Amino acid sequence: MKFLDGIEENLRFMVLEVTRQVENTLACLENPDPALIAKIESRDDYIDNLKSVIENVCYSKIHGPNGAYKPAVDMARAVNIVSSNLERVADHAVNIVMQVQYLSDPDFIKRYDYLAGFHEVDKALGIIVKALLSQDIPLAFKICRAEFNLDAIFKDNFDRILIDLRKGESPENCITSHNIFRYLERMGDSILNIGEAIIFAAVGEKFKIHQYQALKDTLAQRGAEVPISKGEFQSIWGTRSGCRIGKVPDKPGSTSHGVLFKEGNARKIIQERDNIERWEKILPGLPPRVQGFQSEGDSASMLLEYLGGCTLQQVVLSAEEDIAGNAVFLAEQTMGLLWEKTRKPGPVSAGFIRQLHARLEDVFRLHAEFDTPPRTLGDLEIWSFAELLEATAEIERQLPAPFSVFIHGDCNINNIIYDHVEQRIHFIDLYRSKDTDYVQDVSVFLVSNYRLPIMDQDMRQRPNQVIAHFLGFAREFARAHGDDTFEARLALGVIRSFLTSTRFEFNREFAKDMFLRGVYLMNRILAHAGTPWREFRLPDRVLHY
Repeated sequence: MKFLDGIEENLRFMVLEVTRQVENTLACLENPDPALIAKIESRDDYIDNLKSVIENVCYSKIHGPNGAYKPAVDMARAVNIVSSNLERVADHAVNIVMQVQYLSDPDFIKRYDYLAGFHEVDKALGIIVKALLSQDIPLAFKICRAEFNLDAIFKDNFDRILIDLRKGESPENCITSHNIFRYLERMGDSILNIGEAIIFAAVGEKFKIHQYQALKDTLAQRGAEVPISKGEFQSIWGTRSGCRIGKVPDKPGSTSHGVLFKEGNARKIIQERDNIERWEKILPGLPPRVQGFQSEGDSASMLLEYLGGCTLQQVVLSAEEDIAGNAVFLAEQTMGLLWEKTRKPGPVSAGFIRQLHARLEDVFRLHAEFDTPPRTLGDLEIWSFAELLEATAEIERQLPAPFSVFIHGDCNINNIIYDHVEQRIHFIDLYRSKDTDYVQDVSVFLVSNYRLPIMDQDMRQRPNQVIAHFLGFAREFARAHGDDTFEARLALGVIRSFLTSTRFEFNREFAKDMFLRGVYLMNRILAHAGTPWREFRLPDRVLHY
């Protein structure tokens, strides 16, 4: 169905993510694990991002490509959200009434402060219409705050109910009172949705209240007001990190392109900020400059310089051949310079197979057939995928890199910015930067070119040229620095990138192609064991589709 163009893939990812969340939740109930709890919480933002992406595409198909009716559609969406959540509030009211019949003593509930909860709900309901019709953000904030107050009221009364239960005070009435307060607390969740919908109607972008507050606070650090006019905040969707990213215009009269706002998990945002600061010291101007930072609890946000130019992926796919060639040359020269400046002697391992193991669950969730069992063909015994992987991991343990460098960490072709006017390269999305084997960046860059969604053989020539040229550059760097195991480690890195990339690929044929290439390279590595690794060479053809 044509309507599903641009929707189906994100919908599939959302179903997969929600399924994984449910499975992880069950695992956490059976075996509580703080790391798993943090993982579940961090993936919630990614699921919310997917929902907004799907919703944006759906509504854009309704109101057409020219966007002439976007304000009206935004209001319609907000009204729909408000009405749906008002219905939920009413449902919870019914649920409370149904619970009352289970009170053997109707006065029992009066020992707790339920009136404060109803007062919060009543205050919020009383200003919804005015806030929505006038698109009043301060009023929307008041509505949102009702949820936080209701949470506090629930916690206070829950503690008092526990005390009564321990005293043996009518367990049936205590449990029923708890249920009543729980439904009041759930009313708060719906009221929060209403407040956020009103903010959406005013701004034209979906924000959680903590995201909007983070944007407001971070902008305030540089003396700017939060954008409230429609279209001023432009979301940049598509990230799988769970971070909220958007472009914010600069102050009136400024000649800059504005700034990027990034909000998400505090640990990741702080790590990216620290990495940006380190990159800036190594090569000033390479990363975007941090222009504001805010951290509170589990989330953090920062404002980043908006870099001119376009991604290397855009250049490779659409620019003139001489411009594309120049961009790749600049990327190679920049990386070579960075590797030289940050090189430290001493063995180091990127742990490619370990990285692969961490992502296999998601690979098999989408492509269960890749988890092949052991088989026999006549007298020939064929290893299972797990056995093949374990044998390859044992080989990797024998192949440390002779030195480390500070790598990008996610060196995809769309995380490198080429500025044609300034004739320079920039790095973005630097959360994973660290000191390790430079082959990690080499293999990720090569496979990111391979997996570009281009099946036409004539059009594939450009990425194939980039792959060949970059591979030659990396080989020359390895030769110049006496890196005798470069080719073998590169094969391991390419194995990792081929196989982990399949978890994002719904095209079964293309996913199987990458999987089989990874398996082929594992067999090549194992067949070479016992022979000097300096004699191993990655077959170039494995990187050309």
